[in-house]
Amino acid sequence: MPGTLVVITGPSGVGKSTIARAVLQRTGATFSVSATTRAPREGEVDGRDYRFVDRRTFQRMIDNGELLEWADVFGELYGTPSEPVRRAVTEGQTVLLDIDVQGGLQVAEKMPAATFVLIAPPNDAELARRLLARATEDDDAARRRLAKAREEIKAARGSGVYNHIVINDDLDRAIDAVARIVEQNERMNA
Repeated sequence: MPGTLVVITGPSGVGKSTIARAVLQRTGATFSVSATTRAPREGEVDGRDYRFVDRRTFQRMIDNGELLEWADVFGELYGTPSEPVRRAVTEGQTVLLDIDVQGGLQVAEKMPAATFVLIAPPNDAELARRLLARATEDDDAARRRLAKAREEIKAARGSGVYNHIVINDDLDRAIDAVARIVEQNERMNA
């Protein structure tokens, strides 16, 4: 019996990666490793967190139709290699994608039977606080990310794609909610 794809999306700063990592530890889901042209951040490992590739390699992946979704995010390219995801689903696994809203909408066009989960902030002020607290970029870049985050949330809510919207106002509660969604998909495919 085929598995399922669970797409966890949301803008920068909502905690989607933190939630996805916790859900992976609590469930039998497999993580889909995205490709990116950006440099690794401290502690990130190639092949575990991302596949770090150069722009030429990423462009070849686009040209050859090897990506389920991809986006240019502030000058860096991010994308999901299609073949490992499709193979895992075919083999009966639950696969978790941790991607942005733009990518989630692209996946919906190619794999509409997937389960789509939007992670949203409790409010705009909290989103701004989280983005600024990350301190991984300067204030101008953080402001651009906040503007993009607002656009993404509006696009996601208006798309009709998302089966579930989880407000991350309490991290443990948000993790529990997403884990229940993943576990429900796993039971349906058992």
